Amino acid sequence: MKKSTLIMSALTFFLWSCGGAEKRADSPETDDSALLKQEEVHGAEVKEIKLSTPLDQTMIKEGQGIYDLKCSSCHKLTDERIVGPGWKGVTQRRKPVWIINMITNVDMMLAEDAEAQKLLETCLVRMPNQNISEKEARSVIEFMRQNDGEK
Repeated sequence: MKKSTLIMSALTFFLWSCGGAEKRADSPETDDSALLKQEEVHGAEVKEIKLSTPLDQTMIKEGQGIYDLKCSSCHKLTDERIVGPGWKGVTQRRKPVWIINMITNVDMMLAEDAEAQKLLETCLVRMPNQNISEKEARSVIEFMRQNDGEK
């Protein structure tokens, strides 16, 4: 009897702890700072982006780390398509604002942008939201620029 009670308690705890990935209503962290953190990741449409010349080496390093962790399983640095399109030449084909919105606001882009919709038709797989902030996406763009031969 004690063994079954222990198993049921463990199972209950496991199920309780797995649920609620969203913020619980009774959580003490429902202040504005939590909402700001969420907005930083899933921000509004980016309308302008400032590029640096020469390339920012710190941003390139951060962008490469993000690419290695979150992007490389679907995107090659060449023009070869795996799941998503290859990145070679992307900064010459697309404006930086388009790229940053595709990274940070993929749902909006797939709903509203004709070029993003064409990519979806070509690749047949919806790009997942990787929870990349605007600042992180800016670093990814710097890495893409280096990949495209910019100095």
